[in-house]
Amino acid sequence: MTTPFGKDNLDLAASAQALADSAPTGSLRHAAAKSVAITFATTRDAAQARSTLNGISPDDVRRAALELFDELSTRTD
Repeated sequence: MTTPFGKDNLDLAASAQALADSAPTGSLRHAAAKSVAITFATTRDAAQARSTLNGISPDDVRRAALELFDELSTRTD
């Protein structure tokens, strides 16, 4: 299943991994992007990925991951 913008979970996982690779190791952005990359790579669709991300802890990583999820899943580039 793809997002409304035509990207599937593997495309989104690759985008999240690229963001993780560019973020400083140990930063909140790195942790969130890695979480999103792994989640997209291991779920069937965006709805399942978002549901899975709701279970991430700690709270700051979950919030950052959900923000990144929203950003990636609505991109048109």
